[in-house]
This record gives sequence, C-alpha cells and structure tokens, in this order.
Amino acid sequence: MPPLPIVLDTNVVLDMLVFDDAFSRPLAEALTSGELVAWADERTLTELGYVLSRPGFALGAAAQQALLARYRGLVRMAPEDAQASLPELPRCKDRSDQKFLVLAARAGATWLISKDKQLLQLAGRQGLPFLILTPRRAVQHLVALR
Repeated sequence: MPPLPIVLDTNVVLDMLVFDDAFSRPLAEALTSGELVAWADERTLTELGYVLSRPGFALGAAAQQALLARYRGLVRMAPEDAQASLPELPRCKDRSDQKFLVLAARAGATWLISKDKQLLQLAGRQGLPFLILTPRRAVQHLVALR
C-alpha cells in the first residue's frame, strides 16, 4: 500500500517532536516507517519555527534548528505552483490556520490532522477533499486501514 498523504498542524508536530505525546506517537512511528507521508510548505515551516522560538519552550537556537531539521527529514515539501487547481475550500475563522487547509488541498492529502478547534469545526464539510481529524481519530483510522 502506498504511503497515505497527510498534513499536520503545528500543535500536532509539537506533540510529536517536543512533547512525545502518547496519542501522537503512533503517527510519528507511521511517518518514520513510511506508512504515512506528511506534507509541509514554507508557510507551515515558518510557523513551526516561530512557535519553537517562543520563550515558553525554553529551546535554544541549536535545539530549535535540530527540531526543524528533524521535522524537515520527516516531510515532503509541497510544490508552490499548484495554487491554481485548488478546489473551493471553506474559510477558517482563524485566518492563520487557512494555510493548513490550502496545503492539504495542494498536496492531495487524505487527512489534515489537527488539534485546532477552528479547523476541527470544518470537519465533515461538504466537498472538502480530505478529512480533518484529531490525532486520536487519525490513529484509529490508521489502525483500521492496516
């Protein structure tokens, strides 16, 4: 079975790489094994870098760069030129989260995995070309596919 294409929002990435969250750990393992392929772009990587630099994380520059490099090693970069062929997408109430919807559509993702309430409110929208799932639900779907 080919790898399942996904997009991870920043909070899920933090759960996987910084907090080693038990609910997100199976997703990290599936990425490492090649069962899943995560897509990113410059906008989502920039947001991750910004969040990692926040004082609350207490990560030095070297640790921030190491985490970004680790994540870059787990993802594929989505082409920037696919913008014209996007399906009509719903508008997220939090405009800063719209980039994850656009990325999921551009990358042909099957799932957008998020913990963001604004994104999760869009789950199940008619015509959405991918599912929006919490990490826990994504793991349940992954187990069911095996």
